[in-house]
Amino acid sequence: MFISETFYSIQGEGELTGVPSFFIRTAGCNLRCNWCDTPYASWNPEGREIPVGELVAAVAATPARHAVLTGGEPMLAKELPALASALRAAGVHVTIETAATIAPGGVACDLASLSPKLANSAPDERLPSAWRERHEATRRQPEVIRSWLDGYDVQFKFVVASPADLDEIDELLAAVGRDIPPHKILLMPEATTLERLRERSAWLGEICKARGHRYAHRLHIELYGNKRGT
Repeated sequence: MFISETFYSIQGEGELTGVPSFFIRTAGCNLRCNWCDTPYASWNPEGREIPVGELVAAVAATPARHAVLTGGEPMLAKELPALASALRAAGVHVTIETAATIAPGGVACDLASLSPKLANSAPDERLPSAWRERHEATRRQPEVIRSWLDGYDVQFKFVVASPADLDEIDELLAAVGRDIPPHKILLMPEATTLERLRERSAWLGEICKARGHRYAHRLHIELYGNKRGT
């Protein structure tokens, strides 16, 4: 598998925040989010080939009982189903972090962390118009989201930059057409610095209280800052 990085850390986002986890970050993405905090796995993918067996052994060499398959977009990797199955066979809890643009196809997964991208993700003029159009055409896939919901334990993790983003979230979930409990919708401030994180968390927390959604902090920014391997 073409892997951008692996590391053992504390899960900083979602329902399993705080859980020691082994992260396997694939290289390559079918989107180009303007605020992407891992450009080395998406905008300019870099990494090396690592066999599935070596990845499973790396997890086993740590105390981790949770593995997070992330990216980039991990569902692009052809070997991902084999890796997820091998981890599950080893007794490891598997989270897949995906933008929900690719159907699961029966992949082994204990928690599907779906992060559909909103309009606030649109890439700027650093990319040619063809890429910007591709991003916009790809990012919203209600039928793919339904396929994840119908087969897996799911959390929705939306990156929120302004209160206006809530209208788009409501519209997307209405298009999905499933009964989704409010607490399964996690709202995370778009931020890569402590200053912006704290600024946006103030009003985002109030929105979560009013709507019954879960506030999703970025604990790794608090603990380590915005840097690789965390």
